[in-house]
This record gives sequence, C-alpha cells and structure tokens, in this order.
Amino acid sequence: MLTYLLGPFAAFLPTRWRNALPLTGHISWLPATILSGALEILSAIIALGYWYLYLMARALSALVEKVDEHQASAAALILFALNPLTWLLLYFFVEGAVRLCSAAFTEMPYGTLPLYLLDRALLLVTNRNPPARQVSAPSNGQSFLGSIRERFLLSRLAVLPDELRYPTAGSQAILDICASRRKPDWLPPKVVRVDEIYYRLEELIVEKGPRPFRYRLTQLERGVPGRNVLLYNTGQSLPKH
Repeated sequence: MLTYLLGPFAAFLPTRWRNALPLTGHISWLPATILSGALEILSAIIALGYWYLYLMARALSALVEKVDEHQASAAALILFALNPLTWLLLYFFVEGAVRLCSAAFTEMPYGTLPLYLLDRALLLVTNRNPPARQVSAPSNGQSFLGSIRERFLLSRLAVLPDELRYPTAGSQAILDICASRRKPDWLPPKVVRVDEIYYRLEELIVEKGPRPFRYRLTQLERGVPGRNVLLYNTGQSLPKH
C-alpha cells in the first residue's frame, strides 16, 4: 500500500534519486508517472485559480474607488499575465502534460526538470560523474521530441517475438534480448530471472532493424527471488543464437 502512495511523488525525482530510495524497486514507473503528471497539472490549475482570485481581490480593493469594476478586472488580468509566479505555474502545468504524455504514449517516465537540473548541478559541484550504467535510463536530458519520433518509427514496425542471443559461443554468461518494443521497468541495474537463471541488466542499446531494443544482461552466480526481480519466460521467444 505504501508503494502505491509513494509512487506518484517518487516519480518527480531523477532516476538516480529514485534508485537510492527504499521500496522504489516495487514501483511501476509508467503508471506512477502518469498519475504524477496528472497531479502536477491539477495542482497548477488550482494554484493559478487561487493566484488570479488573490490578484483580483487586491486590484478591486485598491482601485474600486478610482475606477469601475471592469477596469479593475482588466488591471488584475494584466498583473496576472505579467507576474513571474503566473509563468512559473504555467510551466508546471505544461511540464505535467509533457510528463503524462511521455509516460502514456512514449513509455518514458520523466521526473521533474528542476530536480533533474539540481541533480546535475550537485554532480558538477562534487566533481562526480553519473554512473555509467544509468546513461541509458530515461531522463529529462533526453529530447521529448526524440521520444515522439521514436514512437512514430515504432508504429511502422511489426510486434515480433523477442530474439535471444548469446554473444559468447557456448556460454550463457552474457545474454542479449532483442525486442521490437521497449520493456516497461527494464532499467539498469535491475535483476532479471530468465526462466531459472538470474541476470543483471547492464544496458539498453537502441539500434536499427525490426528489433531495435537490445537488452544486454550478465549472468549472476546466484539470485534471490523477490518482488523487485523482473521475470522473463523464454517460451515465446525465438530460438537462441
């Protein structure tokens, strides 16, 4: 129950912060981000309404003795349009719509841009680089238009069974799962149980072809079942190479 309440609020965070929080391994980020974006839109609309009413009340109380009510309303509307707080609230309205649409239509669970920029600034101040394994995870640094373009390209590709490849001949140490669509919640470095063998998801490589999404996994010596372990069944996949 706690994870369902935590999800929409944790979805505002950058990917690096999400992975550092407890219980986030149980959160499905796509529906959490959709709900988070809807809450951001609703909050921005309510805040804009109260902000306009506040300015209207101030204008009427200050100008009612000098001008008529219509002129005072026009003055309040001008103040509303020119105030930086109005533009800030409008930004969060637009950002909420972008985050909602990106999660719903492009399967990209973005966090909020201000926190993402804060995270990058902290990395620069502390002279740290983001972990290499997280570069393929969705972030606000990626282009939303690029995500829309990717979705458009995928609409022209058929939905195909996954293809399994073992780059090292005769060994299961490394496994590539090539898919025609993105897999929700498959973000490095999650653990994936492929049938009865445990792997760690290392990276997502996007390439050309009928199966543009290649998930590279490395075998673990042992694994422990858990709710945050991704389950994968090879029964409906193409023969292994």
